[in-house]
Amino acid sequence: MKSRNGSFATGAVLVGIHLGALAAFWPGFFHWSSVAVMLVLIYVTGGLGIALGFHRTLTHRSLTLWRPLEYAATVCGCLALQGSPIDWVVTHRIHHANTDRDGDPHDANAGFRWSHFLWMVMPNKNFAIGDERRRYAPDLFADPVCRFLDTYYLLPTVILAIALFAFGGWSWVVWGIFARLAIVYQFTWLVNSAAHTVGYQSFRTDDRSTNCWWVALLGWGEGWHNNHHAFPFSARHGLRWYELDVTWILVKTLAAVRLARDLKLPTPQMVSRLRLPRAARRRTSA
Repeated sequence: MKSRNGSFATGAVLVGIHLGALAAFWPGFFHWSSVAVMLVLIYVTGGLGIALGFHRTLTHRSLTLWRPLEYAATVCGCLALQGSPIDWVVTHRIHHANTDRDGDPHDANAGFRWSHFLWMVMPNKNFAIGDERRRYAPDLFADPVCRFLDTYYLLPTVILAIALFAFGGWSWVVWGIFARLAIVYQFTWLVNSAAHTVGYQSFRTDDRSTNCWWVALLGWGEGWHNNHHAFPFSARHGLRWYELDVTWILVKTLAAVRLARDLKLPTPQMVSRLRLPRAARRRTSA
């Protein structure tokens, strides 16, 4: 969950969610059905909601989804409890406008812990508030569904929690809400932290973004982050044959059945112009 200004309250909620996740291992809460629910919801909220919905579709407009599917993906993103669609998109667009320099909400130069989670809970002057949010996301403010979810983005989680309790009791709630949120948070946050610290750079981007294979595996292809910062508009992040990008596979599948169109990709000329010579590629390790 993100506060627009970073706050103690946000930190308290995050701590509470992670403590709640520990209850998953309390006697009586562990059931294989609960684990299965969690695994499905991890992908639905992180892969479909954040990677496809909030990131590639809403933030960068890398593709156009069939409108009902776009709204469904947006609701799935709300279930990840990382803020409203508008707040998420605004913060990410600010990040791209000021990557790893003054103005970046989660500047990696401030340290791993800052870019991983402290930027959300400590005083942070780089959040957009008021009219500035509208300036960064006029397209979303023009959408009545996104405006509704900007105010009521917690509602889908409340509905989901009630449904989980009705079908599986507290075990499903603990695993499907708390444990799932804690895991999706870590997967998503690693893109801001590890993928600006550990890995290799294929392209000249003037920032610290890296391609980190294990973040890409955990984060549905989002860990090919240097590729992404080189070509933010691209619907495909894994640009080499060995850079597995499961969200791109989903996008191609949706395009094949005509649920996605206008897929944006860098041209060979763009790739050639920004590609670093092999000897100049930065490799880092933890």
